[in-house]
Amino acid sequence: MNFSPERVFYKNDGCSPSKINTNYEQSPEGAQENMGQSLVKNYIHIVFSTKHRAHLINDSIETELHSYLGGICNKLECQVLKVGGYTDHIHILCMLSKKITLAKLMEELKSHSSKWIKTKGAAYSNFYWQDGYGAFSVNPSEVEIVINYIANQKVHHSKKTFQDEYSAFLKKYDVEYDERFVWL
Repeated sequence: MNFSPERVFYKNDGCSPSKINTNYEQSPEGAQENMGQSLVKNYIHIVFSTKHRAHLINDSIETELHSYLGGICNKLECQVLKVGGYTDHIHILCMLSKKITLAKLMEELKSHSSKWIKTKGAAYSNFYWQDGYGAFSVNPSEVEIVINYIANQKVHHSKKTFQDEYSAFLKKYDVEYDERFVWL
């Protein structure tokens, strides 16, 4: 697309077109106009389980797996705040980088950690993550609540299954879903 100072774009808002200013001429002081910074702070609570919710995340691997997942997030500039979970699922609270999509982050988390965990012994040779995931935005004022929630997964899951927990998240965030496909 060729941009020029004379080029005009119109916004279609369904009612009437309105002119969008695309004048890229220099400012009166002679300096080129620059676009402002892209400032982003998106807290994301990610939840995903092992395939068929198999109880494969035991005490011998849990801490190392959580650290590995946190390392992937940090390497991708998605600052991790907390990683936790239970025997059949993971919770991650991180700040989603402006440089990566959520889908790409999930691809990197699942593929690399799945390959890594298979190197930890024969017990993990058939380790897989479920196909899907849940990702929920977190209000900055509730970050500490989510951190504490993730830190207390063992206590929490002495009373509630992963399926009940995940269904509650879907309901809380008013996520539409098809029950036939959510547990694959």
